[in-house]
Amino acid sequence: MKREDFIGIIPARWASSRFPGKPLALLGGRPVIEHVWRRVSAVLEHVVVATDDERISATVEAFGGEAVLTSTNHLNGTSRCLEAYEKAGRGEKVVINIQGDEPFIDPGQVEAVMGCFDDASTDIATLVRPFPQEGNYEDLANPNRPKVVVGAGGRALYFSRQVVPYVRGKEPSLWPSLHQYYTHIGLYAYRADVLRRIVTLAPSPLELAESLEQLRWLENGLTISTAVTTVETIGIDTPEDLLQAQKFIV
Repeated sequence: MKREDFIGIIPARWASSRFPGKPLALLGGRPVIEHVWRRVSAVLEHVVVATDDERISATVEAFGGEAVLTSTNHLNGTSRCLEAYEKAGRGEKVVINIQGDEPFIDPGQVEAVMGCFDDASTDIATLVRPFPQEGNYEDLANPNRPKVVVGAGGRALYFSRQVVPYVRGKEPSLWPSLHQYYTHIGLYAYRADVLRRIVTLAPSPLELAESLEQLRWLENGLTISTAVTTVETIGIDTPEDLLQAQKFIV
């Protein structure tokens, strides 16, 4: 597919229980949202910030970006992405949903997800990272680090907060060295018609059990392709994360 077939949308909300106003927090003298926008714009010709707040919209336009105001009633970034695409899209075939709190996102990660759509059967694409086989089980078992079971051709078979697969007959401490586990990176891309479909889907049993939205898509027969990245990025969830991130600004 051609580069102009893709649009990048960065959902950015003001409200956050742990860090209100996070998109406009300064990192190296620039708002967090500007760092994200600049990195993604190095790859994509059309990048839009989707926000429900006039302050974020004004800031994005001030640094030369494009912003679109969306409803305050969205339950997740997926539906906010669709509204932004319908308001600001130029007929692009694929919508890439980029987290607005990843100021160090690597442009190569965006390109990797784009490459999944060279396969016409891909409905949705996302990123996975190999868990180090010398890593410890406690890190792998962290329920806030979803695991991905990957099948032939990089197709996602299942997502879980538990460690899957189970290595029968072996101590869990040995599991990372006995199987190549993958953890999930929350960068998604959707064919535009698929995005329109998934926002209409009701929560599914597996999703409700694991609290992972992507299980709803799998349960409804959609194909999720994965691209592998080894790049470590730093997300900004709290003011303390922002202080840590300052050390990595060049």
